[in-house]
Amino acid sequence: MASHASAIKKNKQDLKRRLRNRSHATRLRNQIKKFRQAVDSGDAAVATGMLAETLSLVDRTAKHGVIHGNTASRTKSRLTRAVAKIRK
Repeated sequence: MASHASAIKKNKQDLKRRLRNRSHATRLRNQIKKFRQAVDSGDAAVATGMLAETLSLVDRTAKHGVIHGNTASRTKSRLTRAVAKIRK
């Protein structure tokens, strides 16, 4: 256990960051699940409407450092391709 002031402060900061990061990651995962359900249902209009919101959330999550930038780009690419596939 931390025994000096700076270590105690660091532990408190780490705990707050961990909780914040978990909430960002959970929110992103839930949004992606909803989006994939819309894609799987085959409704292009709903999926297209959700695409912008989902891509924005992916970008924000990467900006906060919860996910890596390349992971965000890969995810955005896959989501966009999924919508393009059902639009045909």
